[in-house]
Amino acid sequence: MSMVILKPGMLSTFQDLGRFGHQHLGVSVAGAMDQRAHRLANMLVGNDPALATLEITLTGPTLRFTKPCCLALCGADLSANLNGQPLILNRPIVVRAKDELSFGVRQHGTRAYLAVHGGFALTPVLGSTSTYLRSAMGGWHGRALRRDDEIPLLRPLKDKGLEDLAMDLWSLKIYLPAALAESRQAFVRLIKGQQWDEFTPESCAALLTEPYRVSPDSERMGYRLQGAPLLMTTPRQMISEGTTFGTIQVPAGGQPIILMADRQTTGGYPKMAYVASVDLPRLAQMGPGDMVSFKAISLEQAQTLDVARAQAFATLADALQPVRNLLLNH
Repeated sequence: MSMVILKPGMLSTFQDLGRFGHQHLGVSVAGAMDQRAHRLANMLVGNDPALATLEITLTGPTLRFTKPCCLALCGADLSANLNGQPLILNRPIVVRAKDELSFGVRQHGTRAYLAVHGGFALTPVLGSTSTYLRSAMGGWHGRALRRDDEIPLLRPLKDKGLEDLAMDLWSLKIYLPAALAESRQAFVRLIKGQQWDEFTPESCAALLTEPYRVSPDSERMGYRLQGAPLLMTTPRQMISEGTTFGTIQVPAGGQPIILMADRQTTGGYPKMAYVASVDLPRLAQMGPGDMVSFKAISLEQAQTLDVARAQAFATLADALQPVRNLLLNH
């Protein structure tokens, strides 16, 4: 009743929606970098979106299943293969005992998310199973997966009737609402922050007109960007404030940092802007060397986009009721 790690990949950790309510104690939220892909993978196998998925970064692991289960893989295309045959993304797939899931050359994106029906048997820490590596907290022993780890599955499938279940799932037509489709737009939308007007007009114009490169010194805590420096009209000391996913803060050198899932709980750098939450998944799929451009929108526009995304998830949940029925009745 487990998933055995034959090869761990570059960085494979369990992540859920995050560890909320403890930032005042200095505990990072963590959670999935691409929450769109994380939620979608869970929904495709009949799970609550709050359950943990396996976040797979760039170079995927090789996994062997000791019991049959239903899985879904969403997010980056890392050339996933099941027993040497290409695995289709964004579909519920039945795997059998001794099946092996592996990954090849990255096609696009940076992070893939693997969900299994019923979830993984993980012990919550402060109400979350997300892995926070800096504190060795949550997930699987607070760390990335290693060779020979055996991860228990909470609800493996019965051996009987697998072929019928696989065919029934395959016959279902699954359509993603437009608001949940992978974004191909040329820019990431942002909301101007409270210190926006303290930056020089040239710096404000640069952030909205010049492309920035994701630095190699980027990871789950934050993306360092390389490009036109962003300078304050009158640099000043600031009292540290709480941080959020997508905060664009600017250190003294002028090269911006976008805070990501493993962000620190407080920060004292000027906060020039905030990435709209609807575009955080697109940002999460970028990697070192990728170029990013920004476009400013209003808070009201960002809220409208957020509402549309929430409604799209609700619509998809209704459409996936046949998947849940098939899996629960197996």
